[in-house]
Amino acid sequence: MKKYRVIGLMSGTSMDGLDIAYCEFSFSGNKWKFRIVKGTTIAYNTRICKRLAGAGKAPALELALTHSWFGSWMGKQVQSFVQKHGLKPDLISSHGHTVFHQPQKGLTLQIGCGASLSAISGTDTVCDFRTTDVALGGQGAPLVPIGDELLFPEYDYCLNLGGFANVSFSKKGKRLAFDICPANIVLNHLSESLHLPYDKDGCIARSGKLNRPLLNKLNRAAYYSSTGPKSLGREWVNQHVIPLLERSKLPTADQLRTYTEHIAEQISKKLGSAPPHVLATGGGVYNLFLMERIAALSGISIRQPDDKLIRFREALIFAFLGVLRIRNETNSLKSVTGASRDSVGGCLYSAGTQSAL
Repeated sequence: MKKYRVIGLMSGTSMDGLDIAYCEFSFSGNKWKFRIVKGTTIAYNTRICKRLAGAGKAPALELALTHSWFGSWMGKQVQSFVQKHGLKPDLISSHGHTVFHQPQKGLTLQIGCGASLSAISGTDTVCDFRTTDVALGGQGAPLVPIGDELLFPEYDYCLNLGGFANVSFSKKGKRLAFDICPANIVLNHLSESLHLPYDKDGCIARSGKLNRPLLNKLNRAAYYSSTGPKSLGREWVNQHVIPLLERSKLPTADQLRTYTEHIAEQISKKLGSAPPHVLATGGGVYNLFLMERIAALSGISIRQPDDKLIRFREALIFAFLGVLRIRNETNSLKSVTGASRDSVGGCLYSAGTQSAL
């Protein structure tokens, strides 16, 4: 039985920081086992947030420099993390930071140079997981469902409440998944207008008033009635959500209250007939008001795991995608993304040292 020691890196669209998770995986009896040994989140300061947020509108040279800089920066964070805890990872597996996601145009871009990350950390690195699937006609997202299927088979639904809310489940022997709606990416945007990084526990939203006309407009977005593989990106939020909120002229508390209801309604529609075994993770789980509204509208008691899994599930699964990549096993499912076939995604960068893998 081989054990894989992998560091998973996740930088989400909500831009709260870089999640680093040192994980161990083993395969025995046709079943995967895992353990999150250590985890931390390196919060992004104002300078980093500004650079990452502006990457999508930067000139080509500046974007290329940001790609290189972010890979080097992540390499230094991993190096410090490893030294602090006395760890010996075999592999780093990095999601990178999404700048563009327009699969309908054959485009998805996650920055964070793998060569720089590998060279500085001194560890073999896998990154760029989405582009192969997009090249095969898929959405390039979500990729987490293969991890849900193999690491959490006891759950009927796996719900993630991150920058975007997404769900993963099996139906008639196939794994299905999709982005449900924008979540923390919008809630945090509204909170920042109050000079807060986020709405702690959903307290501001709880104090606001629900505005039905705005809620109805949010719910009428064509994306929610579309079927088949689908995913969302920041571009969609900027085009379809932010203008509605701005034109409403409502107090921020009312916008937060109404958008929280929107998230809860969209999620409850997807979980309305679900069995009770629902796993919820991601930063949105800490939003007590949001979780109350989801429970009230869906009528389902949602399982919240231990803190490590809530915070680091995505980093854990991207670490696992790296393991599947070096084993040359499928880590992107056509049933989820709509690609022409299942694929093995990810670019491998060697650190130039002897690998334990």
